[in-house]
Amino acid sequence: MGRDHEALRPLVMPGYRPRSVDAIVGGSLQRRGAVLIEGCRGCGKTWTARSFARSEARLDDEATLLLAEVDPGALLSGAAPRLLDEWQNAPRLWNRVRRECDDRAVPGQFLLTGSAAPQDDITRHTGVGRIARVLMRPMSLRESGLSDGSVSLRGLFNGEAFSAMPRSGQGLTEIAASICVGGWPASLGLGEEQALLVAGDYLNEIVHLELPAANGVTHNPAAVRRLMRSIARHTATEAKTSTLAADTGAEGPAGRNTVAAYLDALERVFVIEDQPAWSVQLRSRATLRRAAKRHFVDPSLSAHLLRVSPRRLLADPSTLGLLFESLAVRDLRVYSQPERGEVYHYRDDTGLEVDAVVERDDGAWIAAEVKVSPGPDTVDAAARALLRLRSKVSPSRADDLTAMVVVTSTGAAYRRPDGVQVVPITTLGP
Repeated sequence: MGRDHEALRPLVMPGYRPRSVDAIVGGSLQRRGAVLIEGCRGCGKTWTARSFARSEARLDDEATLLLAEVDPGALLSGAAPRLLDEWQNAPRLWNRVRRECDDRAVPGQFLLTGSAAPQDDITRHTGVGRIARVLMRPMSLRESGLSDGSVSLRGLFNGEAFSAMPRSGQGLTEIAASICVGGWPASLGLGEEQALLVAGDYLNEIVHLELPAANGVTHNPAAVRRLMRSIARHTATEAKTSTLAADTGAEGPAGRNTVAAYLDALERVFVIEDQPAWSVQLRSRATLRRAAKRHFVDPSLSAHLLRVSPRRLLADPSTLGLLFESLAVRDLRVYSQPERGEVYHYRDDTGLEVDAVVERDDGAWIAAEVKVSPGPDTVDAAARALLRLRSKVSPSRADDLTAMVVVTSTGAAYRRPDGVQVVPITTLGP
């Protein structure tokens, strides 16, 4: 039953692109009996799990599902770590895995992957101390090879300054294409025309296959699509549920309740991931605004629902700005995960807004403004907002601020005399 440190390293798999969660999965296998990798369908969970697994059982197969019902012990038998792919199709396996971890009393026994949270959350809360959870998102620009990672988020947390010349061959056209194609592993190696279709294929699967099993709510596919288009229109804004309901033609409390149920289902399949407001003590009398910003897990979903191609996106600066902000939030989430970080936003009643606040669990934080243009006037305005935020927080929280960052689409990386770091998104990495 024993597992040594070397055995828990990922296998070298031809074609596999390293992911930011690899180190988290490997470390969790060192500590816990099982690791659950969850996230939206198509983000690469199974491929990552297979890089660690030494045997597997696929729960999207009817014969394997039958075995899970009649002889779960046989299903769990195999070289460790054993992968149970799409485990939520047989949710009773959760407690069986938990008991098996107790009986074996050795870390690194099981890997579970799932693209939907099961309806019975009680079973999901009994793995404390035994089953570690790792959330996986679509690929960041660094993981897909579109960023060189020369500006490290960890380095920013450590107070480092970065400088780099503009990258050749990567302009706003390439950024617009990155937004529309998204971070789906299935897009890698495809031409742009085919890669742009991947997000649409994924949305069709969500509406017709995933949502019916997500929370037991009978749903109207056309209504769900209208809701998703509304979310796309309100990407990177603080749209309320009532606003989304009105936007989709759902009137009255019953309509808002239906929209709330659909939103819950979309969260359960990890399609939407809202960006919560930052809670912090202020030295000023400003009142914090608490509404979360709306985001799909990948900006390509918004682009597809809004029917914008890279060319059309470039012709619509307002939409480009919102979807670029969503792209930056996605990447900041991926890069901050190994740092045990969360991504928030800031807004108060004086009109001050900061697009992203990345905070680690030790209290260190980075404030970031996201701007498509690297022009001096745009960067100056963004820097003023960051400096205003620094002046508003309490002295103890100001001491925890490690970097103020303006994330741009293109241009050079440099630190300004006021301490604000300018970072093109194609240089950002973990």
